[in-house]
Amino acid sequence: MKTVGLENIVWKEDKYYVAKCLNVEVSSFGESKEEALANLQEALELYFEDEEVIDLTPVESTESLDISESKQA
Repeated sequence: MKTVGLENIVWKEDKYYVAKCLNVEVSSFGESKEEALANLQEALELYFEDEEVIDLTPVESTESLDISESKQA
């Protein structure tokens, strides 16, 4: 079995944490960061289960941007 390194991000959305892989379009969620990442790992294992060739989108770097929300009445 080949091991590949994948880049993931986690953020809180309402009462859940969302974990998303940046290399492929796979995401999952959980009630904690740890649960979200464990669920993402399971989803990724299922995603790659039957793949003979793994085609990953490379992630050069990640950047954090701050934007301001405009509140409308």
